[in-house]
Amino acid sequence: MENSRQSLIPSFLYSSFKNGFGFEHLTENQRSLSDSSPSSVSASSPVARSGFVVPAPSEPGRIKMFSPAYYAACTAGGTLACGITHMAVTPLDVVKCNMQIDPAKYKSISSGFGVLLKEQGVRGFYKGWAPTFLGYSLQGAGKYGFYEFFKKTYSDIAGPEYATKYKTLIYLAGSASAEVIADVALCPFEAVKVRVQTQPGFARGLSDGLPKIVKAEGVAGLFKGLDTMMKFASFETIVEMMYKYAIPTPKDQCSKSTQLGVSFAGGYVAGIFCAVVSHPADNLAVKKLGVWGLFTRGLPLRIVMIGTLTGVQWGIYDSFKVYVGLPTTGGAPPPAATE
Repeated sequence: MENSRQSLIPSFLYSSFKNGFGFEHLTENQRSLSDSSPSSVSASSPVARSGFVVPAPSEPGRIKMFSPAYYAACTAGGTLACGITHMAVTPLDVVKCNMQIDPAKYKSISSGFGVLLKEQGVRGFYKGWAPTFLGYSLQGAGKYGFYEFFKKTYSDIAGPEYATKYKTLIYLAGSASAEVIADVALCPFEAVKVRVQTQPGFARGLSDGLPKIVKAEGVAGLFKGLDTMMKFASFETIVEMMYKYAIPTPKDQCSKSTQLGVSFAGGYVAGIFCAVVSHPADNLAVKKLGVWGLFTRGLPLRIVMIGTLTGVQWGIYDSFKVYVGLPTTGGAPPPAATE
């Protein structure tokens, strides 16, 4: 029963033991050194035979998987991943938004940068950086932290068999649930950001822009979410496929640098899917652009921006998880419920 309950959980994370832990892939010399140490495990012990690498998450000083501390760490990693990356690409975002609002004036990416520089100077490229940083920090906290929470919760509800069989649906449901919470936090900041970037003279930034919008329009609806559903679900699937078909070594035997490289690559590809799927909804001037323009106007820039953003975000997020002693994301089905 114990084996079936933990069959979905990566063995390198969840093997329990009492007498210590062994090491896999050690050279003979390293094994000799390990055997000579007081804390070493005898060759006949079950742990040594299983080749365990990482201490169990319940070990003192370690963050226990799916504990409040685990979700807090995921939330902190998401805050860093989204806030920093979105603020860094503010110039690209300013050009993209203006290309969609005024396509006659901002005809291309290169000319858009030139027009913006000529009319507003270097400062024009960083308009809206404050609501961008604060808004996407809160969004990252919500969508990464709650994604981990909902993915685990829905996996427990489905049970081991269905959690494996319908893992992509679980990823989608988890990301969609997390996105609802994340966008409640992001929406006010995103509304201010777009107005500040595309309407010269509207406001200097967040402090005066937010009261203006609330006074004029009230609370805006939530219109985003499809892109993040695609981003998370495709990321998990892409990473799993990379470990299955492209990486010759199982994930639990890969180095941390290799795992982080897979996270970045998977995130970049997921970001491209996200950009293509959500691009029509991201356009702000449907009547001016027409149907073809709706799907293509600014799409190359959006692919580069969102692809890079998503890759870097997953890289930062998983780097933070590794830093606090947690495994990287993806590469295994959702975890099964434990007693």
